[in-house]
Amino acid sequence: MTPRTKEQNEEIRLRRLAQIRKAAADVFLNKGPLLEIRDVAAQAGLGYGTVYHYYSNKGDLLHDLLWDALERAEGWPYAPGDSALGEEPASGPFALGTAVHTRNAIAMNSSRESHETTASPEIGPVAAASVQLLHLWAEDHAIYLLHKLAVEGFASLPEARSATLLAAFQHEVIAPFAALMDTGHATDGDAASGGNVAEQPDRLQYAEMLLAALVGCASLSMRREKLHEEARDIVRFLKL
Repeated sequence: MTPRTKEQNEEIRLRRLAQIRKAAADVFLNKGPLLEIRDVAAQAGLGYGTVYHYYSNKGDLLHDLLWDALERAEGWPYAPGDSALGEEPASGPFALGTAVHTRNAIAMNSSRESHETTASPEIGPVAAASVQLLHLWAEDHAIYLLHKLAVEGFASLPEARSATLLAAFQHEVIAPFAALMDTGHATDGDAASGGNVAEQPDRLQYAEMLLAALVGCASLSMRREKLHEEARDIVRFLKL
């Protein structure tokens, strides 16, 4: 039997890490801090020793899972010009993740989306970005977990780790979302806030509140595995 090359070994290692992190995100959404390495191994269909080889404790696993999810979330929200519900961004790192994770779900709901889009006026950039994010959460639970724990200030992590991760999240996610709401084009979002977002005392705080509302509303749909089809309803409920 021909021994594997270094490149092959590295490919296997990266694939295994992705498998473990995906399983950990699914388990954490159900069990929270009670998650154990054995739970992750069972969810991933791997032996306990295999998972333990990569992560000897759940703290390191959660830390790596969240940073990996943040890398995939960079670039969100996309440009304000893309305003169709569920539309994929044209470029950027977030576009790659969306193209992989949402294409099938959007295709399954294409007839419903087409009917509702023609029956209602074009939505604003905040609503479009919100629906895009909800679709991604439905496919990538690690990114949903990232946003959920960010709302809680990453309290599940030691302070030294949580502070760094929270600062990066605010820079890569909160600030771009606040800027999108502050363009002057997000009229629907402004109406929901009771005025122009730029006039709010703290637009970053408003962006955090809006993302927290999305996380909370998405929770029930996530448990029912209906987030894809209920994404538009959530956005309407929040009057984005």
